[in-house]
Amino acid sequence: MSLESLSNNLFLNGVLCKTLVFLSLILYLLYLFLSNYPCYQSSSSLLQFFPTKNIIKSSKEDDYNSNNKTNISHLVFGIAGSSNTWGERKSYINSWWKPNITRGYLYLDRTPNEHLPWPITYPPYRIYSDNSRYAPYNKHAAPFAIRMIRVIEETFAEDHGPRVRWYVMTDDDTVLLIDNLVSVLSKYDHTKYYYVGMNSECVVSNFGNSFQMAFGGAGYALSYPLAQAVAKNMDTCIKSYPNVYGSDHMLQACIADLGVTITLEKGFHQIDLHNDISGFLSAHPQSPFLSIHHLDAVDPIFPSMNRFEALNHLMKAANVDQSRLLQQSTCYNKKHNWTFSVSWGYSVQIYDKIHAQSYIAMPIETFGEWRKGAWPPYMFNVRGLKSNNGNSCGEVPNVLFFDSSEGISMNHVVTTYAKKTPRICGSSGNADHSIDGILKIHVFSPIHKLHVGDGNRRECCDIMEPNGMDSMAIKLRNCLSNEIIV
Repeated sequence: MSLESLSNNLFLNGVLCKTLVFLSLILYLLYLFLSNYPCYQSSSSLLQFFPTKNIIKSSKEDDYNSNNKTNISHLVFGIAGSSNTWGERKSYINSWWKPNITRGYLYLDRTPNEHLPWPITYPPYRIYSDNSRYAPYNKHAAPFAIRMIRVIEETFAEDHGPRVRWYVMTDDDTVLLIDNLVSVLSKYDHTKYYYVGMNSECVVSNFGNSFQMAFGGAGYALSYPLAQAVAKNMDTCIKSYPNVYGSDHMLQACIADLGVTITLEKGFHQIDLHNDISGFLSAHPQSPFLSIHHLDAVDPIFPSMNRFEALNHLMKAANVDQSRLLQQSTCYNKKHNWTFSVSWGYSVQIYDKIHAQSYIAMPIETFGEWRKGAWPPYMFNVRGLKSNNGNSCGEVPNVLFFDSSEGISMNHVVTTYAKKTPRICGSSGNADHSIDGILKIHVFSPIHKLHVGDGNRRECCDIMEPNGMDSMAIKLRNCLSNEIIV
């Protein structure tokens, strides 16, 4: 190469370098101008090439910190199950699972070949991870404790996307009332550490585990930060508590180590009870009905039906107005000294005696304790019944069960309750036994959603004019200011 050519190349390279430096300076000044000019703060053009932490946020951060009210899309469900029992229990999950609306996973111990092809109406399934490395720490009395606690970790790993706020853990024989559940969880700040659940109904179950423990059969919810912390510390949790009874107790201990205690919601129901739970369901706590478990361990919840027919019948009422389901209202016909107790969507109890609300709010002990002979048996007061049918008729109600929904009338939802079984009781003096002749009751409830608990009162009700010799009507309404239910 000649000296002249080399000189020309060096000159051109120098010009090119100066030009690039100049253009870079122009672009930098333009960026500073646009990023500070108000009209361009939300621009997606040039700023795409100059993202900063303060200007562009991820969709996860936007939704997670959003003030938008919690809805069903913010919940992820982790369901602990077994391929061997899925055929018997799938009806429980199908009663509340909504394909393409609810999100989550059913965990099974093996590929469910006998249930393939897997219907799209079922939750998508996953197989439990191998837990053999934890064998030295598996000294739990409850079988599969480690496998079940890891459902939290595995569900978090499967779905921790931008819209997740809550992780709801439950069993494959649990029925959830998801509209009520969303309403309850929306009360809490999902960006904080929440462990939301409920104790067992039986003292012995809580005593053997912890009174600070949420029972997994009833279901419980972990806010995103808490689920994340539990998932990241799962290995430590499992190794720290090899001797506690089961997965629920292990989880409670681990959450306590994270500095979090349980937030109780009375609508979660483990149902550590036996036999006929109609007395319990007819006197539900003043709290949204969130779940019911152990339906295999109790009688069908409606007379003359099998368990799954009875469950589907209850869900018919839930589909009409989930917010009112099992909520109790009490009113009186003082002319005849009658007391009416409405458990919306489930039953109406009629007594031929005036009873105070505090008395009616106690469940009739139609059920039995979870462990025979345990004392005290329950976490709540009950009204006992004598086993020899020697109860006064003033204490034994005429019970009518939910029969059907009749649609809308006079701007109210109309549900009908019908007598299925005779009342059996002893003598009660001069009591008016004509309540035995009431075979049907129509309940008129407001069409608006009922806000239960948290400073709200129960609904009051009025007895409407009789529809005939064997039927009556009840109208639910807001209680008047200072009105007393008596």
